[in-house]
Amino acid sequence: MHHLRRFLTFFAILFLLPVATHAAWWSLQANASDWRGADWSSARLLPTAASEPEAVVHVFAARVGRWRGIFAHHSWIVVKEKGAGTYTRFDVVGWGTPVRVNLREADGRWFGNAPEPVAEIRGEQAERMIPRIRAAVTDYAYPAPGSYLAWPGPNSNSFVQHVLAEVPELSQALPSTAIGKDWRDEGLFAGFTPSRTGVQASLFGLAGVTLGWVEGVELNLLGLVAGLDLRHPALKLPGWGRVGF
Repeated sequence: MHHLRRFLTFFAILFLLPVATHAAWWSLQANASDWRGADWSSARLLPTAASEPEAVVHVFAARVGRWRGIFAHHSWIVVKEKGAGTYTRFDVVGWGTPVRVNLREADGRWFGNAPEPVAEIRGEQAERMIPRIRAAVTDYAYPAPGSYLAWPGPNSNSFVQHVLAEVPELSQALPSTAIGKDWRDEGLFAGFTPSRTGVQASLFGLAGVTLGWVEGVELNLLGLVAGLDLRHPALKLPGWGRVGF
């Protein structure tokens, strides 16, 4: 009983308190009440593709809509080959066929929420990555209608995490609030992190531990993540995500 009380106290302080404070803050924001009224337009983060001749790869994440925005981000990948006049955006969504190409503007808002840049690769390195990214999109194991599951996964973040694992040279981690990124269909998973810079153990993405240079230190309980960013020192708090400089 003593150990149970300790665990519940630990869980409340490390996981529930940050979520509760973020929920209070989120309730004060001007969020769209439904998808029809939300702003899905470009956030003007990217130049026109024609004005940028080199190859580029971008990973974006944006808060999801309504009450789910308290907890979670939606992530996606954008590529542009050298000399191409358009960007190509890859998402996974929860309606119809999950894997979508150019569903929205490359840097479009998600449910009215502006995207946050997660990764950016340019030039020859991007040229080498893009065919592998496209292959990883094609090889995604859950393209069938009905295969999407918002929690614990597979979802949009499981998809992007799959691509990051197939192209570890991207050397970037999704936000700790990208719920579904740690989902594993093996059930009990133990192995390298997607970046190959550390190790990870996970039980269906519902509980797990991650220790890596790129991913940092993460403790996952029920999809909520608390931990530390090692490369760029900061806290990772449930609900809030990265809190630091």
